[in-house]
Amino acid sequence: MPNRPAIKIIQNRHFLTTTPEKSVCAVAAHMRDNNEGVVLVVAAEDGKLLGICTERDLAFKVLAAGLDATSTPVGSVMTANPQTIHPEKPFGHALHLMYEGGYRHMPVVDDAGAVVGLLSAQDALALDGALLEQELVRREEITVVL
Repeated sequence: MPNRPAIKIIQNRHFLTTTPEKSVCAVAAHMRDNNEGVVLVVAAEDGKLLGICTERDLAFKVLAAGLDATSTPVGSVMTANPQTIHPEKPFGHALHLMYEGGYRHMPVVDDAGAVVGLLSAQDALALDGALLEQELVRREEITVVL
């Protein structure tokens, strides 16, 4: 899985987007309604990635700062110009960048700058789960032989 291209990890997966002028309140409600902890902020005119806004951004930059969520645009609290990865780059490379950068999400952007998906550090759990499953099958086979 670490060598699989990022596009193979995210294909057919839903991700949230918004535009920078939307209020933090509206974006938070959108995240809640979709049970997502992150939204990608894109330009209304061409859909190119401008930033990323996470639950952490909302808690630290809005709530802790005492900002009014109904009048604060998400563009003013998002993380602008986030690290991205090309769809054909290996998933392991994305994990390395996320680890080094200390973040848990990475937008996947094509050559034209269009967002095609979102990787999460949680995607690595699928790899661990697959390895655990293989180990359990192996142990069961050994038990049958003994």
